Amino acid sequence: MSKLGFSRELRLLTPAQFNFVFQQPFRASLPEISIIARPNTLQHPRLGLTVAKKYVKRANQRNRIKRVCRESFRLQQHQLPNYDFIIIARKGIGNLDNALLYKALDKLWQRHLRFSKKS
Repeated sequence: MSKLGFSRELRLLTPAQFNFVFQQPFRASLPEISIIARPNTLQHPRLGLTVAKKYVKRANQRNRIKRVCRESFRLQQHQLPNYDFIIIARKGIGNLDNALLYKALDKLWQRHLRFSKKS
């Protein structure tokens, strides 16, 4: 049985790690959310999150969105390629409930899986 944790090594933590992904990203987007990715040299995927106050005013809503995104990544991590992923929240994401957000994230993860198999 594989571990489904979300330890510190699975996170993008420093600005340099984020900038690395922003330089030459592969994108998968929906109107409310976007996931950009770039291959890394590690043996596992990593996740970074950006949920701006501009689009989600209340902290509890930002935290809910981040929690759902982390959970989605945690459950998908063993299927994902060895990429660094950044989830970017856009305008309108606060209107999605948890079920719709999970569904949107699953769709984007599948796009990245298909893209990684092509390249």
